[in-house]
Amino acid sequence: MFYYYIKKGQTEVNIMFSKLFSGSIVGIDGIIVSVEIDILNKALPSISVVGLGDIAVKESKERVFSAIKNNSFQIPMGKITVNLAPAGIRKEGTYYDLPMAVGILMSSTQIFSKIDLNKYLFLGELSLDGTLRGVDGVLPMVMEAKKNGMTNIILPKENAKEASIIDGIKIYSAENLMEVINHVNGRKALEYITTDKDDFLKNNDMESDLDFSDVKGQESVKRAMEIAAAGAHNMLMAGPPGSGKTMLAKRFATILPKMTLEESLEVTKVYSVSGLLKKDTPLIVSRPFRSPHHTISDVSLIGGGRIPNPGEVSLAHLGVLFLDEFPEFQKKALEVLRQPLEDGIVNISRVYASLTYPADFMLLASMNPCPCGYLGDSKVECTCSDFQKEKYKNKISGPLLDRIDIQVKVPRQDYEKLRINSKKSESSKEIRKRVNKAREIQLERYKGTKVLFNSMLTPAMIEKWCKIGEEEERLMKMAFDNLNLSARGYHRILKLARTIADLDGCENISSSHISEALQYRGM
Repeated sequence: MFYYYIKKGQTEVNIMFSKLFSGSIVGIDGIIVSVEIDILNKALPSISVVGLGDIAVKESKERVFSAIKNNSFQIPMGKITVNLAPAGIRKEGTYYDLPMAVGILMSSTQIFSKIDLNKYLFLGELSLDGTLRGVDGVLPMVMEAKKNGMTNIILPKENAKEASIIDGIKIYSAENLMEVINHVNGRKALEYITTDKDDFLKNNDMESDLDFSDVKGQESVKRAMEIAAAGAHNMLMAGPPGSGKTMLAKRFATILPKMTLEESLEVTKVYSVSGLLKKDTPLIVSRPFRSPHHTISDVSLIGGGRIPNPGEVSLAHLGVLFLDEFPEFQKKALEVLRQPLEDGIVNISRVYASLTYPADFMLLASMNPCPCGYLGDSKVECTCSDFQKEKYKNKISGPLLDRIDIQVKVPRQDYEKLRINSKKSESSKEIRKRVNKAREIQLERYKGTKVLFNSMLTPAMIEKWCKIGEEEERLMKMAFDNLNLSARGYHRILKLARTIADLDGCENISSSHISEALQYRGM
């Protein structure tokens, strides 16, 4: 959009106005931002950027002016006002450099548009010489642009692959400001690029150097992990040092079910906003596996900060958050996990905004049974006092433990199972076939809902999809009374039994499925 007014008998342009569109990020979602530029001649030279911008936005005028000058254009002499609308939403980052530069040149009549600017989105940071630099969070802004009927996006070459993942919109990549100007004024159009998403999704089957066949023994733990992967259930492993807890956890990612395109886009949005998306990986196709150190703070774990950013729980969205040495994490950090484990989201409130980040992750944790690590071990005697054992156990609260569906012991393995010539264990590929089959059953069953795994079932959906017979009802009642189950624990056992039934290919939940689910609540 471009307007100008010329007084009769004069060649001087007194009032000039242009409007282009850019984007911004709120949480992990994109919004459309109007970049309006007005130049008033016969006024003292000045520029002001309004619309609740941060320091990076305020400093953009220096980058824009240098880029304009170094590309042989004139800095307009007059009062320049740049408005970023809607003004009530805080603007952060360097997305607006490119639309500001193009808008100033149009408002000062140094260039004229030969394209429909209402259909274009401009994104990009400018170097002082006019080179375009990449920005974070491009994917959600492209998705929002498509939703708003825009059909073209001009952005830095660095972000082109990421943006081209979205169908139905032309992505033009440029290396510098001059290329963008030539496209706008019709001298030389930019080429738009496309990306074949199927090529990236195929990478989901790429083999890993890690495999479950490397782990000798621990068949019961592997079975528990298979169930956890199939239904996205939280899991806790407890055992003495060297029993294989970390080794098993590192190989857990190799049996996780394939991601759908919708899941890949959702995870990619989080990484794009966080600035963690690799240039050669525009689409994340493998489920995230995050393993922060136990010294992590509660803010880094849950997200937030002065300028809010997604935390580890959001980076593990639709994937796994592995917490090794579970009781060694700060108690405050562990307790903040309770809300996202229940709701699948994180709400962060700050002065300028309240943000919601997705956090539908699967918790995988490991711990020793006591401070010395040998409580209940068959070979080494425990040296901890009763006070030390109680203090160690109390580091994990009851409400947090109640949210963990599967709790298993990882015992010490004997020599016969560990020796080199022992029988080879089942491979990750074989286990993953069963996991994917169970996953397909769940996707079909919950088609048309937001539920992806059994662990995400609501109480109303449990009533519908986890029905049990009279014999199973008696077993559940006995377990409820004897194990002192909470209402949450009761529902989680039913969801776990539903996953075990899916792995067996059974439509109905039987007593054997409930019995197996109950044995994973033994800790």
